[in-house]
Amino acid sequence: MIDASSTFIVAQGGGQQIWIGLILMLVVFYGIVLSGNRREKKKRQDMLAAIGKNDRVMTIGGILGTVVSAGENEVTLKVDESANVKITVIRSAIQRVLADDEKPTEMK
Repeated sequence: MIDASSTFIVAQGGGQQIWIGLILMLVVFYGIVLSGNRREKKKRQDMLAAIGKNDRVMTIGGILGTVVSAGENEVTLKVDESANVKITVIRSAIQRVLADDEKPTEMK
């Protein structure tokens, strides 16, 4: 025969295990999310640091150009070859570096 008080003790112990498991699961999930964000941020910083003369780039606003000069915080882009139009943008406004034969596509 099962005593009602022993059933309560088992249920109480099971509840503590559920809380421990839930907290552990949240800690693991939080770690995965943060590591992914850090990895993406590091990848972007490396890409921005590697920008140099004659790189084809696309800005966040969708402007395509070739890097004429790159300073610490600013990058000068030549956007029109025939009229020799140049613009200066902040380095962080560069969305990506395009390969020589790559056509720009819209990012999702």
